Amino acid sequence: MAAALGCPFLDTGAMYRAITWAALHRGIDLSDDEALSELAASVRMEIGPPAPCFLESHTIFVDGEDVTARLRQLEVESAVSLVSSVPGVRTALVRVQREMAGGQPLVMAGRDIGTVVLPQADLKLYLNASVEERAQRRHRELSTLGQQVTPETVLADLRRRDRIDSQRSVSPLQVAEDAIVIDTDGLTLDEVVRRVLEEVKGSA
Repeated sequence: MAAALGCPFLDTGAMYRAITWAALHRGIDLSDDEALSELAASVRMEIGPPAPCFLESHTIFVDGEDVTARLRQLEVESAVSLVSSVPGVRTALVRVQREMAGGQPLVMAGRDIGTVVLPQADLKLYLNASVEERAQRRHRELSTLGQQVTPETVLADLRRRDRIDSQRSVSPLQVAEDAIVIDTDGLTLDEVVRRVLEEVKGSA
């Protein structure tokens, strides 16, 4: 989508995965909200263009270390919703995300962009898909990365993450009142992009 519009792209989920990896790598207790908040506020995170060898939409460095290849590790996937539910973590990363937006044309993806990060965005799109559809997509993605995981495990993890993200006290997953909802079940990537481009052109 960003490429079609000639805009920068920011996937905020990758930022939360990077913090989660850093917490696991440094042995931080994931139940210690204060320690996680301090970590998010203190690390130096740099985001660059994607490398050809990775499916990630960015190359992400944490304190100078390239962690891109580690963002989809199963232990990171399993813990990211817990880490991202910590208020101090969200406060630190939302501040960075707003700075990155900086008033420039930007495509930003995440579960709280239209409601919290950029509530005054010119166009808000909520891409919806059933949990079964999303599980199939994620399983294909993980298989491409060489990770051996069953479809049932992926489905159960997505349901757990949805529950955590929807019930967290800060920035819960919800649809912004002025967002346009697009149901992507059964659509290809190209079809979704065309549908979104129609909304962009209609809002211009």
